[in-house]
Amino acid sequence: MVQLETLRDKNPGPEPQKKNTIKAIAQLVRPRQWVKNSFVFIGLLFTQNLSQHLIIKVIIAAVAFCLVSSAVYVMNDFVDRRYDRNHPIKCKRPLASNRVTLPVAGLICALFLLGGFLLGLHVSKIAVGILVLYVAQNIAYTKGLKRVVLIDVFIIALGFMMRILMGTWGVGIPPSEWLLLCGFMVALFMGFGKRCSELNELNADAGLHRPVLERYSSGFLNQLLGITAGGVIFTYSLYTLDSATVALHHTSDLIYTVPFVIYGIFRYLYLIHEGEAGDPSKLVTKDGHLIAVVILWVLCVLWILKLHDLVLGVF
Repeated sequence: MVQLETLRDKNPGPEPQKKNTIKAIAQLVRPRQWVKNSFVFIGLLFTQNLSQHLIIKVIIAAVAFCLVSSAVYVMNDFVDRRYDRNHPIKCKRPLASNRVTLPVAGLICALFLLGGFLLGLHVSKIAVGILVLYVAQNIAYTKGLKRVVLIDVFIIALGFMMRILMGTWGVGIPPSEWLLLCGFMVALFMGFGKRCSELNELNADAGLHRPVLERYSSGFLNQLLGITAGGVIFTYSLYTLDSATVALHHTSDLIYTVPFVIYGIFRYLYLIHEGEAGDPSKLVTKDGHLIAVVILWVLCVLWILKLHDLVLGVF
């Protein structure tokens, strides 16, 4: 009897999971997804009226979007927690695994929304309007639009467009129509790529996690990927050659940045067909080729635009 009690003391069984830890809360707000908000800086990269005040304004706008987007992720995880429990990876999310309690999640969501809106108000009323529209769009997506084939990806792409508008219209930078169209095509391309990866990863269980996947097929998604990939290359190329772009930047050399865009698109397609693609935000921070091509593209754009402006200023 004594030996049995001693054995029980030494083997008390698995300890219950701790709730509301800093690690779990950090996973809940998904800071890794903030890389998507780099779209806010697109307008700053191509503007001619660069100033310290404008740079600070765009940074504040990006932080505001980070806070609001994290609040939206919390809302989505709350609604999707039952579906996430059927997913081999997403079942480990804080709300699906009960590592963060619902009251704490609600408090975090409210604080992040409040902080984001206050920062947005500091930028401009237009910025606040974009943030409100972003939240409303995501509520509509969560409530039912995510189950409508094609519309689900278009809603996601609209979210990326709002990021671009936040960093242009929201801070007073006139957005280029071709650049907006290119950004929309990039977002559609990544959205259909994500759906393709989910379908390949989950196979027969895809509908249990995301019901809309039952309406997609690999052949259909591959067609959409081909169309949107061509759309990205076409619209970006036209942007670099557009007479308004040449007149604004006083150079037609942006055409030399097109090969970086083409390689990035082809690399993403390769990863999808190799079964390695998934969440685009993870790929951009994990795949060495994509990291390198993004950095080279940014440096090339800065070299062409900013160095050219410096030369014109000197002479």
